[in-house]
Amino acid sequence: MTTASNAHRAVNPSSANNAATEPDTTVNETQEIVLRADRLTKHYDVSRGWFRSGLVRALNGVSFALARGKTLAVVGESGCGKSTLARQLTMIETPTSGSLFIDGRDVAHDTHAVAQMLRRQVQMVFQNPYASLNPRKTVQQTLDEPLVINTDLNAAERAERIAAMMDTVGLRAEQARRYPHMFSGGQRQRVAIARAMILEPRIVVADEPVSALDVSIQAQILNLFMDLQENFGTSYVFISHNLAVVEHVAHEVLVMYLGAAVEIGDKHTVFARPLHPYTRSLMSATPTLDPAQRRIKIKLEGELPSPLHLPSGCTFHQRCPYATDICRASVPQLRQVEGRLVACHRVEEIEA
Repeated sequence: MTTASNAHRAVNPSSANNAATEPDTTVNETQEIVLRADRLTKHYDVSRGWFRSGLVRALNGVSFALARGKTLAVVGESGCGKSTLARQLTMIETPTSGSLFIDGRDVAHDTHAVAQMLRRQVQMVFQNPYASLNPRKTVQQTLDEPLVINTDLNAAERAERIAAMMDTVGLRAEQARRYPHMFSGGQRQRVAIARAMILEPRIVVADEPVSALDVSIQAQILNLFMDLQENFGTSYVFISHNLAVVEHVAHEVLVMYLGAAVEIGDKHTVFARPLHPYTRSLMSATPTLDPAQRRIKIKLEGELPSPLHLPSGCTFHQRCPYATDICRASVPQLRQVEGRLVACHRVEEIEA
């Protein structure tokens, strides 16, 4: 499994002394790794009144690897750090600590020219197609801008590429002369996808790309993503809270809680038998029409803790029905359990 194999080759995020507890993983050499996050951390300083400040720990040592042509789905409830992770991966923000590697190059510590080149390889599709497009520009202008900035194509060549991309995403070439308000929500998202794909990037980060669309349109957009992946070999980081969507498009799943990864594994493995208590609760809340696939509902007690005041030990222990003293005292590290990585002290006991 590519994600589990590559994500934790580095020293454990908590300290160098924990290196002996690292999971015994091996790298799958048959797959090309295009994106690797190594202990990505993002903290924000926030003001809390006169002479007081706080630190929002939005992202805490997240590590994973993404193979060429594969989709890694990032799931978790609101406030778990999914969108913060997206901003790190697209280099909109700089991480507080940790490293991000694109095609094996360290974005933060390489030359400015290399970093600029790598930025071209990572594009983003945003959640709201009504807000992500400039209403004052035609689609032609929107798609032309990245070509002008990043390529040496002349006007005729750019127009040809734009027409081809419009056709690829299911729109007519002549529609490029229209403004965003002249399109439906699904068509606008197709334009946003065309903008992300116009430079043929190796990686696309999609942040809830279908949640603002009608259910009847969602399947069309998801199928478009999958067709583009097959045609261009694009790798996706697909952020979503909809597990039915994740099950449809993902190859691997990263489950996040309060800025940290709690379970990472192959989609089929995680969906068939979730191990972390938080993953179990998420899966149990997913509706299904198949009686054989229905799970006992696991209701979490309490509210999501504030990232300003993270709980001691396991951040999930205040809501976990299986928590004991060790959960309250010690931070669990990701380790190999049944073919995936799980951050839970008692996972074997719970399974037993």
